[in-house]
Amino acid sequence: MSGDHRASPPMNRPRADFDAVVVGASLAGCTTAQLLARQGARVALVDKVPDANAFKRICGHYIQASAVSTLERLGLMGAIEAAGGVRSHVRLHTPWGLILVPPGARVTRSVNIRRERLDPMLRHAAAEQAGVELILGRTARRVLDCGANGVELADTAGQATRVRAPLVIGADGRDSPVARMAGLRRRISPHGRFSYAAYYEGPPPEGAPDGTIWYLDPHWAAAFPTDSGLTMYACMPTMDRLPEFKGDPAAGLESFVAGLPSAPPIGASRRVSPAFGKIKMPNVQRGPTGPGVALVGDAALATDPLWGVGCGWALQSGEWLADSVAPALRGEEPLEGGLRRYARRWHRQLAGHAFMIHDYATGRPFSGVERLLYSTGAQDPRVAERLSVFGTRSIGLERLLTPPVLTRAVATGVRARLERRGRVLAGKHQPRGIGVTARAAGGEAASSWEPAGGDLRAVS
Repeated sequence: MSGDHRASPPMNRPRADFDAVVVGASLAGCTTAQLLARQGARVALVDKVPDANAFKRICGHYIQASAVSTLERLGLMGAIEAAGGVRSHVRLHTPWGLILVPPGARVTRSVNIRRERLDPMLRHAAAEQAGVELILGRTARRVLDCGANGVELADTAGQATRVRAPLVIGADGRDSPVARMAGLRRRISPHGRFSYAAYYEGPPPEGAPDGTIWYLDPHWAAAFPTDSGLTMYACMPTMDRLPEFKGDPAAGLESFVAGLPSAPPIGASRRVSPAFGKIKMPNVQRGPTGPGVALVGDAALATDPLWGVGCGWALQSGEWLADSVAPALRGEEPLEGGLRRYARRWHRQLAGHAFMIHDYATGRPFSGVERLLYSTGAQDPRVAERLSVFGTRSIGLERLLTPPVLTRAVATGVRARLERRGRVLAGKHQPRGIGVTARAAGGEAASSWEPAGGDLRAVS
């Protein structure tokens, strides 16, 4: 990748006879277009926004480690590091203690870089890729014959152009006009939380460059150091807390974060962006394929941002689709076979994660299994490592909830209860309950939490 990626790429007029038309030139669309072109396809990459330097403004920017290999394949990691991107693990504050990635654990670090830097970088890389034609300032107005004959585009003056191709790819976000025009059904599940976030300049939070997440059960908060020495602070409370934010979202965010246990230094920091967020953000799941049509990124699955999966899954789904349909676009097999291959991989990789995410998105507190895993992870380095790998979406539920992990979790929980009971019998318990200080693998003491009346409450 060469040149200044913030300069506008050359614009060409739309033309027909492509192998694929990708509608949406953000993370998923640019990834799909590049990887298809590298495998011999001629790709039209279309976006309604005329500015090649545009970027998504309501986004948490975090790229899970599961997508790092995709960034490496695209050749973007060097540019991301040069732009100040931050590689990090995640520290988890839970009611049972602090969960850290154990020293020496085989857990890939995730990527933090703001969308205003990443989006233009990826779009210009796509524009420079041989075989990709970037067409900006055009809106997809109609899908032709269920996608099998391309799309009809319209410019800002309403002038229509037909771009013909055997495959139309919707990379156009959670509301996906391509999915609607192609008649692909969607399933919507409710969300019981709202979100606000902003970028701040100031002292780095404890543990930086690693990010920190607070599981307050059922509320959530986070601090993610990113490029340019900034930190994104975010929170996702349940809906009953919304009145605290309505008048001044930034003040509500700062008050919420400042009140966290082991709170980060948001009060000593200066906000450098508007507070951004969403009040209504239902989970939306589609297809992800139809006759002559495929969906990637949020068009296929727009899910709870609490888990930071959107950016990574946009990149990964674009890669899975390109690899699945490239042989068909070269004429080596029917397109239907490639689309079936993509749908199988998409479901295999994401369906389990989506089920768990959508269930927790209701705003419910942790289930018994979740409480068991997190409480054990605060004491057991092996379980902490497995939780960390799962949290980066590098493995699925079937590799998290294995019999050895569950057996270890139960054994650790029983041992902890016996130890507490022994302290009680020895008269060493505290007056208001039993203080439990969890230690991470490195031996650092975490916040102290005290069971009282069956609930877990912070006492430090």
